Amino acid sequence: MATLYTQSDRNTRNTYILISVFLVFVISVGWVFSEAMGSSLILWFAVIFSILMSVGSYWYSDKLVLKMSKAHLVEFETNKELYRLVENLCIAAGLPLPKIYIIDDTAPNAFATGRDPEHAVVAVTSGLLQKLDRNELEGVIAHELSHIGNRDILLSTAVVVLVGMVALLADFFRYSLWFGGGSRDNKSGGWIMIVAILLSILAPLFALLIQLAISRKREFLADADAALLTRYPDGLASALRKISSDQEPLEVANRATAHLYIANPFKGKKVSKMFMTHPPMEDRINALMGMETKG
Repeated sequence: MATLYTQSDRNTRNTYILISVFLVFVISVGWVFSEAMGSSLILWFAVIFSILMSVGSYWYSDKLVLKMSKAHLVEFETNKELYRLVENLCIAAGLPLPKIYIIDDTAPNAFATGRDPEHAVVAVTSGLLQKLDRNELEGVIAHELSHIGNRDILLSTAVVVLVGMVALLADFFRYSLWFGGGSRDNKSGGWIMIVAILLSILAPLFALLIQLAISRKREFLADADAALLTRYPDGLASALRKISSDQEPLEVANRATAHLYIANPFKGKKVSKMFMTHPPMEDRINALMGMETKG
């Protein structure tokens, strides 16, 4: 029977496999486009642009997300109970204390951001503090700290850059094809051009699906690690039930930040399971309730 430890290990392995597949996919798409155009310019352009995106997102993504979310910093004197709860969990997890922010919104939700554990942030909505009891809130905070400890924020940034790179490659190829007509010296034959045209249409969609798959895997892993940290999976499971049953949408959320939250911030919108940023809530709850902690 699966335990929290085996579940965590399995999700970690699966995520590394998905990242490896993604990297191979990006390189393969770039190679096909370069062969079809008979020039490596398309690869150089995409690589330089993706490096600039990576550097910018590494240093400034957390500040941008907090500003977009209208979050404000919490000091110890402002909310001692929340501060001590986060501090106790950080001690148990062996993590430095992150900065704590509150979003003034009655919809219950939370997210973590930051480039590393030493520069991390945990943000919770006022609705989360009002609607959850201590055990449930502890489960949510432990989930977000697990994202920090697992370096999920950097992973998420890397995947976003890879998705952007695929989209950029596809757009640049179509632009070059439309205005330049492709390379007449292509020695690979007409088949490579046909494959390249198909990839320019389908590759961005495939890249997005891989990104969503990785995001969903990280949520399962953070759930498992949170249950390990608190030794009480029922707390997080109960919190997820309350959050999912609350039908109030988060006003400050948008498509760029939706994947950061512990639960989909958009309520009342039916989305295909394939395109969901989060695993189905019932699957997460069932996984938590089906796990056994080691004594």
